[in-house]
Amino acid sequence: MENKPESQKTDSNEVVWKDRKRFMGMPLSFTRYYIKSGRFYVSKGLLNSEENELLLYRIMDIKLNRSLVNKIFGVGSITLFTADKTDPELKIIRIKHSEKVRDTFSNMVEEARAKMRIRGKEIYGVGDVAMEGDIDNLGL
Repeated sequence: MENKPESQKTDSNEVVWKDRKRFMGMPLSFTRYYIKSGRFYVSKGLLNSEENELLLYRIMDIKLNRSLVNKIFGVGSITLFTADKTDPELKIIRIKHSEKVRDTFSNMVEEARAKMRIRGKEIYGVGDVAMEGDIDNLGL
């Protein structure tokens, strides 16, 4: 796993963080997670592979879960609640340094939103209704 200090500048195509889904603390899975170029990727499979991409600014909320067994093996799971239609809840299962990864995600999401000048209402989709000024469109 690569965890770099947040203050360190990285190339836009450089992998900022990567890890694998773990079993008993060991990376014995073909599910790989990584952050690169302002996007989060989940890659699954060996022979028949599937890769999913999520823009970081679309992450709405982050939840960390660590059971007693996970704590013993030094892993945790993170759930990303997103504004993405294909994966509204994206789970990052049993990764090392889960608290640090959660904080990294949180900081990178805020940076991505600030860079693109995106506010919460634009992600939720209520910006269009508010601009029209027609109260009938609000369903009241």
